Amino acid sequence: MDGMIPTIGLDILQDSIIKVLGVGGGGCNAVNYMYRQGIRDVSFLVCNTDSMALEKMSVPAKLQIGPGLGAGGRPQVAEDFAQGSEDRIREALDDGTKMVFITAGMGGGTGTGASPVVAKVAHEMGILTVGIVTIPFAFEGRKAIQKAMRGVAKLAQYTDALLVINNEKLRLLFSDLDLPNAFSKADEVLCNAAKSIAEIITIPGYINTDFQDVYNTLKDGNVAIMNVGEAEGENRITKAIEDALTSPLVNTNDVHGASRILLNFYCSTEHAIRMQELAQVQEFCDSVGDDVDVKWGASYDETLGEKVKVTIIATGYSVTDIPGLDAALQEEEPKPQEKKEPTKSIDDSIAAFYPESDKQAAAEKKEEEKQSEEDSNKESKSDEDTIIIEDADDDFSRIKEEKSDAQEVTINRPVESDSPTTDTIKFDENDSSEVDIEKIPAWKRWRMKRK
Repeated sequence: MDGMIPTIGLDILQDSIIKVLGVGGGGCNAVNYMYRQGIRDVSFLVCNTDSMALEKMSVPAKLQIGPGLGAGGRPQVAEDFAQGSEDRIREALDDGTKMVFITAGMGGGTGTGASPVVAKVAHEMGILTVGIVTIPFAFEGRKAIQKAMRGVAKLAQYTDALLVINNEKLRLLFSDLDLPNAFSKADEVLCNAAKSIAEIITIPGYINTDFQDVYNTLKDGNVAIMNVGEAEGENRITKAIEDALTSPLVNTNDVHGASRILLNFYCSTEHAIRMQELAQVQEFCDSVGDDVDVKWGASYDETLGEKVKVTIIATGYSVTDIPGLDAALQEEEPKPQEKKEPTKSIDDSIAAFYPESDKQAAAEKKEEEKQSEEDSNKESKSDEDTIIIEDADDDFSRIKEEKSDAQEVTINRPVESDSPTTDTIKFDENDSSEVDIEKIPAWKRWRMKRK
């Protein structure tokens, strides 16, 4: 296809079983950010419908889908382009990849529409498929949020594990950020999620967790939570776990809803985890119950000093545990040119993720109802205060006496010249003997006096 950017760099990628694949503008930006951080033993690929955006990426491996002009914010267009490029997507993944992170910013066109197709191809190839996506800031609008919900619901069908990061929580957590840094912070969160999971596999530990441990935790894990916590001092293990679970970025801190949990601890060699601290690890494992499969490991990170860091991955949550996703799975997207009111389920999901936005929407609705009532009253009053007569020779004094509260008289008369066919006479409330006549040609004016 003319103008198509070919898939490049696939023959020079590192010999890695882990690939991070960005789809759409948000996903590509996040992967580009990860690439510049120099994450080890991971290969990168960016995929977009916009050829100009792809050219700006530092990542050498690029995959263009469609003619290169973008999707115009329409998920269905991007989905069609991705479906037409399934063979090329399969080729890009057929390089020994065993695990793929698909990152995307939901709510736009390409990420929302194409990421489920990419995930479907990967899943069909037997690749462990993990989705890490963001949903919009509240200021991006209700329509973007609704599109994001539907996109996440579709993606959930083709991923082994799905991590959903709410950008609005980032805004509340980092309220002093300017707009460019707010989106950069979202890229950073996506990067940290993929990096933390990848390093469990790529960094050897003295209590080791390997690819198979991660595979067993994430495979068919449905919705997942993942976060990193740090602590130091007394009971630092317990505090680090609590820090990870109470982060505003985690949709739930109830690990009892999980079926599988993977913990990986990090410490410096000088301040290594002591034997007596293992009791805190055991205490956590006992607290989640016998039905939850818990696996843990430990590695060194000399940058931590006296701190201990823990990465927690918990899977087995249903899509119903993320408000609105289950409903979105069952709801068809409105067809083009078909106006469809938001369903209660989608509105409820928005309210759950964006409580402040929901309050604002309720206030706006109340204001609209008030304005509608005022307009209705105004129309009713206007009918009472207006007299419409068909004969310009009628006795205006009689009309004034019969309807003394009238403020306006409209005369309908035949067209006799280029003058308007309707004249309006307004009565002067301050003059009891006569009224002013406006908008009447001079040759047509007459005096009106009461009898």
